[in-house]
Amino acid sequence: MTATGMDITEELIRDLLREQHPDLADRTVKLGARGWDNQVWRLGDDLAVRLPWATQSADALLRKEHAWLPLLAPHLPLQIPVPQRLGEPSERFPRPWLVTTWVPGEPADRAPATRAEEAAVTLAAFLTALHRPAPDEAPTGRDRGGPLAETAEPFSDGLASAAELGLIRNPDAVRAVWEDATAAPEWAGPRLWLHGDLHPANILTANGTFCGVIDFGDLSAGDPACDLAAAWTLLPDGAADVFHKAYRPTPDAATLRRARGWAVLRALGAIHIADAGVHGRPGGKTTWGPPAHAALRRLTAGLGPGSR
Repeated sequence: MTATGMDITEELIRDLLREQHPDLADRTVKLGARGWDNQVWRLGDDLAVRLPWATQSADALLRKEHAWLPLLAPHLPLQIPVPQRLGEPSERFPRPWLVTTWVPGEPADRAPATRAEEAAVTLAAFLTALHRPAPDEAPTGRDRGGPLAETAEPFSDGLASAAELGLIRNPDAVRAVWEDATAAPEWAGPRLWLHGDLHPANILTANGTFCGVIDFGDLSAGDPACDLAAAWTLLPDGAADVFHKAYRPTPDAATLRRARGWAVLRALGAIHIADAGVHGRPGGKTTWGPPAHAALRRLTAGLGPGSR
């Protein structure tokens, strides 16, 4: 995370609304969340304002969401934040920003899904609907949806660091999953729409199952294995098989192998973010630790003593 030094306040948001969308300026404004790229402020009961704050790349990601999400949302069975207004850079705030619909629910890193079968079927239905062939002009992801081998350096660095810090117990088992995944045949099908960032803080729960998906900044097109990693990183124990039976078309063995590789990559990244939270470093989130460790335990089961 690279903070931009931008001081985002309720007063700033209200000023921006008065300047560009005055019909919304009298609504209540309340901080919702500080994400990796954006801050989200609730606007009344049914809207939200998303403003870039911690990365320089966030501007382009917001414009991408504004362009594509209204086209995808009607086809998806879970609520997503649909852009309603685009705020342009101004003297008051020199970056673009969005007004979107508000998606109710609790992030799964704080309120994990507990109704395993229902959550698996719900997630499978969402990804089945999302994973449609994308047009040629669809965006390319940030190291998402391409050949898994292209992320070999981040994986090796993340694994070595996690092992050195004592964050995982069996790095050899984790590496075995990765090596099997990178040896699998590459995706040969059409470029499919991908969420690209299905970690537990980007999917919302209510009553023990999933109810919404947020933060489409990594929306892109490519290999669906990138998103199918969610079967291990988001679902309770024993639910991955239910997910794979419900998802259409049924993923072949090579796709599942690649998905396991994406899952260990995501889990390692989340373990480091959790460790940063333990030590009070910027961008750290301790709530990312339990689901990440659970994912590695599932992925490495039967490959040795297992990961913590």
